[in-house]
Parts: sequence; structure tokens; C-alpha cells
Amino acid sequence: MGSADGIYLQTPLHMAIAYNHPDVVSVILEQKANALHATNNLQIIPDFSLKDSRDQTVLGLALWTGMHTIAAQLLGSGASINDTMSDGQTLLHMAIRRQDSKSALFLLEHQAHINVRTQDGETALQLAIKNQLPLVVDAICTRGADMSVPDEKGNPPLWLALTNNLEDIASTLVRHGCDATCWGPGPSGCLQTLLHRAIDENNESTACFLIRSGCDANSPRQPGTDGEGEEEARDGQTPLHLAASWGLEETIQCLLEFGANVNAQDAEGRTPVHVAISNQHSVIIQLLISHPNIELNVRDRQGLTPFACAMTYKNNKAAEAILKRESGAAEQVDNKGRNFLHVAVQNSDIESVLFLISVQANVNSRVQDASKLTPLHLAVQAGSEIIVRNLLLAGAKVNELTKHRQTALHLAAQQDLPTICSVLLENGVDFAAVDENGNNALHLAVMHGRLNNIRALLTECTVDAEAFNLRGQSPLHILGQYGKENAAAIFDLFLECMPEYPLDKPDAEGNTVLLLAYMKGNANLCRAIVRSGARLGVNNNQGVNIFNYQVATKQLLFRLLGKYLLYKQLQC
Repeated sequence: MGSADGIYLQTPLHMAIAYNHPDVVSVILEQKANALHATNNLQIIPDFSLKDSRDQTVLGLALWTGMHTIAAQLLGSGASINDTMSDGQTLLHMAIRRQDSKSALFLLEHQAHINVRTQDGETALQLAIKNQLPLVVDAICTRGADMSVPDEKGNPPLWLALTNNLEDIASTLVRHGCDATCWGPGPSGCLQTLLHRAIDENNESTACFLIRSGCDANSPRQPGTDGEGEEEARDGQTPLHLAASWGLEETIQCLLEFGANVNAQDAEGRTPVHVAISNQHSVIIQLLISHPNIELNVRDRQGLTPFACAMTYKNNKAAEAILKRESGAAEQVDNKGRNFLHVAVQNSDIESVLFLISVQANVNSRVQDASKLTPLHLAVQAGSEIIVRNLLLAGAKVNELTKHRQTALHLAAQQDLPTICSVLLENGVDFAAVDENGNNALHLAVMHGRLNNIRALLTECTVDAEAFNLRGQSPLHILGQYGKENAAAIFDLFLECMPEYPLDKPDAEGNTVLLLAYMKGNANLCRAIVRSGARLGVNNNQGVNIFNYQVATKQLLFRLLGKYLLYKQLQC
């Protein structure tokens, strides 16, 4: 049979429903009931499974025309609720795709199968989510649908709902026991949770929903069942690490609120605050540091605490925040016994030095090793005038001694640091102090041939230039024994500053500066000394003088004699 609207293959029951004749429907249903109970085989029994040209059964037609009372009658008379169409769809699939919640709920109430899939492999639950039918989702879940079945792209129902911003449907799924953690395939074949995925996709609303729904908020990604996965599978990064890396502030807040482990360490030993500092996420740093359970003394595999990490990345704001929470953080030492001020000074990192000074780091703290050097000692060794000045301004003690009883001036005198020598002298360093060998700063400056340092010491203070060390040598004896290429210039500077310097005064061994210089073969220094009128034949305690000292050639002696005779002639 056919009709005017182009639909063919309709049974009388199709037409009765299509033209809204419930009384005719009732007659046909009554006829079927009577036929089933008839004693002869001559009765015609209506077949409710016959389909019209649009592939519709009478039950489907009743549903799509809103005749649910008739649909119930049809079911009561034996119509099949699970008939499939030629494309494999059930009436439940069709109702959901039509977004006909009323018909879908009707079918579910009358026990329609919920696990039948479409030809594309979609379940009724997946269709209901995609078509945004929360009541239908609820009804399907109530009837025990499997909420873990992924779609063709591998997305579980909960992810499908959340990524389509269907939080009401997602809540329904969770209420019915859907697993909010849901481990599944991740990058390079590793295993990850939905939370890992949401964070990696910077989807904060989804991440927070999952956290509030009680998902696993602490586990890192894992290798696949056969060990698949690259770095992601083994980096040990918890959701808190990942969110700190991506800068997801809302997610961080949510994780902390729901008890994520703020001190968890990844494969590199880093905590979330290490990660936040290295990525310069200031708000997240503050959130983490403010957490009541934060432990700020945890070290990563490089030995860095969060404060050390902040100093490494020159994140002064983070470092200051840590100090407010952990006042002793700046005094933490590395495996060499150095605190942060020591390291900053050694690296000539003036920016970090100034920051540490500004937060009242101890400018007199000593390195916890055999040397026991102070920051001022280290600054002198590094040759940084600006750091020396700033340490002194901040209260560094200028006369602190090394284990060899040397002051900062002793250290500066040994290097070519005349300006630092001057700065130390300006700030009251004890220029008369002697080290464990009895040397003052002038002894050491002469020993190392530091002409400019010697000039500063001789002209800017009243250091004792004739003082004897424990070996019984004055600075000039040191010059004779250790003098380098510039020894003659240093000698001239001594006489320029001290014209009456006692040139012939012997050391503890009876050696004059001339004899020492002669024994070392320092011709230039010898000539300068002779030219200044020193005596030639003075014996030392062993009876040695320049005339009997064994040398390969007497050429230097002859030249000195010539100089001496010339000096005497000039004197006359």
C-alpha cells in the first residue's frame, strides 16, 4: 500500500498510526489478539516487524509521531523493542540521534537493550553524550551501561562529556560510578590518566572537574604493559609537577585543595616548586610556598633546594618568598660547604650578592670546609672590587683571618689588586697583621712581585717595611730571594719611599739583600742595589759573600765591581 506523501510499503497499522486513528489501531491490536487465540488457521495475524519504505516499523512510527500510549499498546501486543533497521540502528539509537529524549526514555523504561552498537561501533551511551541528552545518559547508566567503553578515537565517555563542556553529563557519569582516573594510552605508548591528558592539553576546567571527582591526583605516568613509552613514562612527574610546568594556576589550586602531595619528587628529584621556579611561574610559586606542608629543604639530584633553584634562575622574588617561610634557607650549604653568598661571590655574581645582602644574609659566614674563608676573602680571591665594597658596606669584618692567619689584605697583596688593597686600607684593615709565617701584607706583595700593590702599601699606610718574619727576613730580603723581572723597579720604589732604608741589614742567616740577589743571579736587582751604595763584601753566617760564592762565571761580579767603582767616584 502507498500514500500521498510518498511513503510506500505501509501496512494498515502504519497508516492508522500515521493518520492518528487510535481507534483503528485498537481494532487491529484486538484482531491480533483474537487471531492468536483462534482455533483455526484462517486468521490473518498482523506482523509488527514489517517496515515501510522509510525502514520504519509501526513501533518506530508511533514513537516518532509522539504516540507513546499506542507504542505501549504495541509492545503489549508483541511488538519487538529491539528490532534493527537496515543500517543496523535500533529504535534506541534512532531516538537518541533524533534527540528525542521522551522516546529514548520510553524505550529504556521498556527494557530496550543498551549495549547494542551501531555499525560505526557506537554505544547508546556514547550517542546520548554526543547528542547532549543528560536524562537519557542517566537512564542508560541506571540500567548498568559499561561507562569505560571508548569511542573510535579511544576516548572514554567521561572524556567525551568533559571535552564537549557537558559537565552535567560528566557529573551524572561520576555519580553512577564512572572511573574519574581512567588509565589509558598516552604519549609514545605510555599509560596516563585523564588528568594527565587534561593538563597536557591545558584544559583546566576538565582537570579541575576530574580532581573534584576524586581521580588519582598523585600518580605519574607509567610505562605501557610491554614497557612502552619514552621520557614521559619514566620522568616521575605527578599532575602537580605537570601543572607547575605548564603554568596552570587554577589546576594547581584545585590539586592542593584536594590533597595532592606538594613535596612529591620526580625522577630528577625535583618537587613541584622546583619546576615552578625553573619555569618562572610566580603565582604558582607563591601558591606552593604558602602550602602548610611544603618542605623547602628538599634537594633535587643536582643537590639544589628550592632556594638554590631560585638563585640559579635569578628568581629573586621566589627566593625572597622562600626566605619569609624558611629564614635559614640562604645559609644552606652545598657539598663543598658553600652557602649561596659564597657561591655568588665566587662567581662574581653581583646581582645575587646584592640580593642576598638585601635579605640580610650573613656576610661573615665561613665556608664549611678546610679553608674556612669568609665572603670577603672569597671576593678578594675573585678580584671583584665592587663585591668587596658592597660586603664591607653590609658589615663584613675586614680583619677576619684565614686558617693561615691571613687577612683579606694579605690575600689581595698576593694578586695584582692594588685597588682592592686601597679599599681595604680605606676600611681600616690591620696592615700590620702578620700571618702564621710572620709575613705582613708587604712581605707577600714583594714575594709575588706585585709592584702596584707595593706602591699602595708604601704610600697609603705606615706598614713596617723593615719588619722581620719568622725566617728573620724583611720585605727587602724577600725581594732579594724571590725577586722577578720587576725586582729592580720594586727596589727603586722602596728607596723612593724610604731613602734611608738599611740596605746592608742582614737577615737571620746573615744575608744582605745584595747577597741574596747575587746568589739568585738577579743581575738587574744587584746593579740597582750596588748603584744605591750597598756594601759588597758583607759575609753571611757561613762566611759567604759575593766574592767567594760559587757561580758558573764571575761576569756578574765584575760588572758589579765596575758599578761600585763608578758609584764611589761619583761620591767623591
